[in-house]
Amino acid sequence: EVQLQASGGGLAQTGGSLRLSCAASGVALDDYYIGWFRQVPGKRREGVSCVTIRDGGTYYVDSVKGRFTISINTKNTVTLQMNDLKPEDAAVYSCGAAKLYGTRCYLYDYEYQYWGQGTLVTVSS
Repeated sequence: EVQLQASGGGLAQTGGSLRLSCAASGVALDDYYIGWFRQVPGKRREGVSCVTIRDGGTYYVDSVKGRFTISINTKNTVTLQMNDLKPEDAAVYSCGAAKLYGTRCYLYDYEYQYWGQGTLVTVSS
């Protein structure tokens, strides 16, 4: 059974940092990419960043470029380092795994086969 476990959420001040982790079990991620998404109540889920496990290729949505860094810790663990947090970054963050058919990762949630539970990020102003 494939499981993704997201962790690391919490409370940070504006300008502060948090580090999220996504650990996968039950699947070898070599042929997948991992994406981080966030959602606030009443809004659509938004893709934040993704990384291709095979070659480490990354993609970031414009609003987090230069502040967030996605990286592969092990072949089954991906982290999202979030720096210079802003109140608008507050959301429930979740990670997903999508089979890689091309050469890069995407942030279309319908491409993802597996999802972890969310972890709450709160940013105080």
